[in-house]
Order: sequence, then structure tokens, then C-alpha cells
Amino acid sequence: MSDPFSSKVIGIQPKHTFVYDGTRVNIFHADKGQGLPRHDHVYSHATVVYNGKVKCTKENFELIMDKNTTPIVLKGGEWHELEAMEDGTVFSNIFAEEFMKTDTYNKA
Repeated sequence: MSDPFSSKVIGIQPKHTFVYDGTRVNIFHADKGQGLPRHDHVYSHATVVYNGKVKCTKENFELIMDKNTTPIVLKGGEWHELEAMEDGTVFSNIFAEEFMKTDTYNKA
């Protein structure tokens, strides 16, 4: 029996990251099947897709996003997963810089 909490998404690191006026922007370049596997953290963040398609999955929620999708806010304390649905996908997560030290995908 498979683990319902396991993820098949191949984890990636940001291609670019910068801080502007206390806001951290992580920009990801992903191919199909890559992204941010199921995780949670204490802070909320916005997710924006610039190219390609991203499947955003949460408990009782799934949305396929593209460049025409209004950015979404993923609330802190709730698990979520972001998966590229096609090669050449570009998306970003935007959040308050003060929470960066608690983010696990930036720890090698």
C-alpha cells in the first residue's frame, strides 16, 4: 500500500532568489514532474506562474495554474505541493523575508 503522504514530485531549489524591501522572491525553473514536494511551514506565501503550468495541491483542493491564473496565497501551517506539468515551467513564491530561516528547501 502506498503512503498517502508521500510525493512523486522531484524537489528543486530556486534558480534565482532576491530580497526587495523585506520581501523574498524565489524563482523556480522546472521541468515536468519537478517542483516543491508536499511540505508545510509557518508562513503564508503567494505563488505566481510565469510560464508553463503548475499543479497546486492542498487538502481538498487542486488547481492547475498558468500565466493567466491570478496569483494564489497558500496559508501558513497547511501542507501544499507545487508540481510543474510541462517542461520549461517558471514560477515564484513570494513571502516576508523574516521567515526565510525556517524554510527547509533552502537547507542543503
